[in-house]
Amino acid sequence: VQLAESGGGSVQAGGSLTLSCAISGYTWRDYCMGWLRQAPGKARDGVAHIDSNGRVIYADFVKGRFTISKDDAKNNLVLQMNSLTPDDSAMYYCAADRIPHMCNIGLTSADYWGQGTQVTVSS
Repeated sequence: VQLAESGGGSVQAGGSLTLSCAISGYTWRDYCMGWLRQAPGKARDGVAHIDSNGRVIYADFVKGRFTISKDDAKNNLVLQMNSLTPDDSAMYYCAADRIPHMCNIGLTSADYWGQGTQVTVSS
């Protein structure tokens, strides 16, 4: 299973970015997939997750601003980020696991990870 993120970059506060994660090599019927982020000196935090039942979970700090979606036809996991603030600056990682319950516990122990894409928001 391979995950490859794209779409990071630099943006001013209030702006938007769309992250995409191309996921290949899996044949799971059940899964949890999502986005996590890690700023320098801080722990890796879950941002948004989606499971094979279509259930979506957002971290409180992104509710109403970020939207996660999965394009099954393209095997892409997309994170639309709006109203970005400097606190959103971090390395963003795509992660996947074949156990849907991982969405309940934050995916930090997911089996599969992308390399990350940097998001920088300036004030």
